Amino acid sequence: MQVLLHPVYFPSVFTFGVILKQKLIWEVWDNYQKQTYRNRCYIATDQGRHLLSIPIKHVGGEQGRQLTKDVRLENAYSWQRQHWRTLQTAYRTSPFFEFYEDDLAPLYHQEYTYLLDFNLKTIETICECIGMDMPFEKSVGYVAEPDDVQDGRFLVNAKKEIAFEQQEYIQVFSDRHGFVKNLSILDLLFNEGTSSLDYLENLTIDLNNA
Repeated sequence: MQVLLHPVYFPSVFTFGVILKQKLIWEVWDNYQKQTYRNRCYIATDQGRHLLSIPIKHVGGEQGRQLTKDVRLENAYSWQRQHWRTLQTAYRTSPFFEFYEDDLAPLYHQEYTYLLDFNLKTIETICECIGMDMPFEKSVGYVAEPDDVQDGRFLVNAKKEIAFEQQEYIQVFSDRHGFVKNLSILDLLFNEGTSSLDYLENLTIDLNNA
């Protein structure tokens, strides 16, 4: 059965395990909601778990809610420069940052208009880096309770901790903070590099009990 999933900003390790192991349909007809992984991800810095959040242009007044696919990035704020500098500071001493730096830098130097396009590009870039196929199928309408696909859209909830056994790997600041679980796929990529695909393949993914 296919899995319905939100395209988020550099998905977590668990979510990327789902992307690898399942046949996906990207949810593109949902209403945008604040404080989700739609526009945020978590990395590890010298201060511990750190949030990277993309500013968006909110729609208010009579327009009310907007579809995620219509959400525009707030590029008046130099968030791309800030995020890239934060990643450089956090991971420049990691084993594989320099190896992937040229692949990732264009994401922060090219301006994007829509959040959805940017998110899909971040996922596609990671797929290319670790050698896996990028899923491209998208939903054609919103269904609250789909019965023909497995609903993985709950993974977008940034307040829900995913329950799964994650094998530890060496993180840049693990000597200070221990192992920080289920960060953005960027953390795995920079620390495990060419072994990232094998790591994801060895994850036990159980959406029913996550």
